[in-house]
Amino acid sequence: MTFDRKVLSASDVRDRLGKPRSEVVVFTNGVFDLVHRGHIQTLTVARGMGDLLVVGVNSDASVRRLEKGTGRPFVGQADRAFLVAALECVDYVCLFDETTPTKLIGELIPDVLVKGSDYDITDVAGREIVQSNGGRVEVVPFSKGYSTTGLVRRIRGYQG
Repeated sequence: MTFDRKVLSASDVRDRLGKPRSEVVVFTNGVFDLVHRGHIQTLTVARGMGDLLVVGVNSDASVRRLEKGTGRPFVGQADRAFLVAALECVDYVCLFDETTPTKLIGELIPDVLVKGSDYDITDVAGREIVQSNGGRVEVVPFSKGYSTTGLVRRIRGYQG
C-alpha cells in the first residue's frame, strides 16, 4: 500500500470529508518533525474519539515561521506527511502553510478537535469554528517526558 494516497490537499479534504457526512471526523495537527511516543499516544487517543482521524501537518515554511529552532524542520514536509500517513491510527493527512490550521479546520469543520494538554483549551486554533458548528474540543493528557524539543536537546547535547 502506498501511504501517499492518504495525503490530501485542503480541497480534497473539503470535497471528500466536508459536511454533510455520516462519519464522526476528528482533527488534530502538529509539526511531527521527529515522531516520538508522545505523538503516537496522542494520535491513538484522538482516533478513538471518532470514525476518521485527519491530521494537519505544518508545511516547512509554516514550521520556520513557528520558530521551532535552528535548522527546523529536520525532516521535509513530504516525508513528515508520509510518516504520519503510515500510522495505522491516521486516516488522512493534509499539509497546511499557515501558522495555525484554522483555515484548514474551516474547510473540514471536524466534529472533534484534539490537542495535547500543553495547550489551554481557550488557545486551541479553530476552537470557535468547531464549537459553533456543534462539535467539541478535547485536550488530551500530554505524555510527560516526550517532546520533540526535549529530544532535540538530548541529541544536540550528546557527546558520544
